[in-house]
Amino acid sequence: MIGKISGRVEYRTTDHVLIDVHGVGYVVYCSDRVLATLPPAGEAVALYTDLLVREDLLQLFGFSTLLEKEWHRLLMSVQGIGAKASLAILGTLGADGVSRAITLGDVTAIKAAKGIGPKTAQRVVIELKDKAPQIMALGGTLSQAMGEAPAEPQRADDVIDDADGAPTKVRSGASARGAAAQAAASVQADALSALSNLGYGPSEAAQAVAEAAGDVPDAEAADLIRLALKLLAPKG
Repeated sequence: MIGKISGRVEYRTTDHVLIDVHGVGYVVYCSDRVLATLPPAGEAVALYTDLLVREDLLQLFGFSTLLEKEWHRLLMSVQGIGAKASLAILGTLGADGVSRAITLGDVTAIKAAKGIGPKTAQRVVIELKDKAPQIMALGGTLSQAMGEAPAEPQRADDVIDDADGAPTKVRSGASARGAAAQAAASVQADALSALSNLGYGPSEAAQAVAEAAGDVPDAEAADLIRLALKLLAPKG
């Protein structure tokens, strides 16, 4: 299994990028959203990857964050959703958007992705709604494991280690955006955990957190918990 690719961008097209890793070129298919964040040819890049293996095919798919990669794998478990459809959904909504749409049962948001019809969108929501809280909670674990940072490339001139074996790393625009997405996932996971500890069920807690995060995207965990509690409070 190839879980991560780090190297230099050789070229990119409308649906994939060729990454040179010490003289070996890897074709990595990405969503429109990920492709838009990649640096120009010749610069360093790093992507988390998922390898699709079939009898007559090997394909690598690239993602800015581990959370996005996990959603890709989960989306592909739905009947009628292949790799292309999964990338279309992630490219349209992003990992956080997919979490919110599925948790809130927003079929319209899912079918906004290219090539996704209403029946397929509804199937995605129905089959994955109970799994969404697990993925949202996983976001916090992944953020802690990676220090709230996405796949991060080395400097373009340090893709091969320096003589002292300690290459200097920099944060690209894509890395910064990926870090922000991973941090947001961590905040939502913390809020979800707090609500679960208060006795709320996974589904209702996830729905409240997703709705609150949609209303205030930059909220800290404490604020997100307060907003979610207001949404969970009995009406009337």
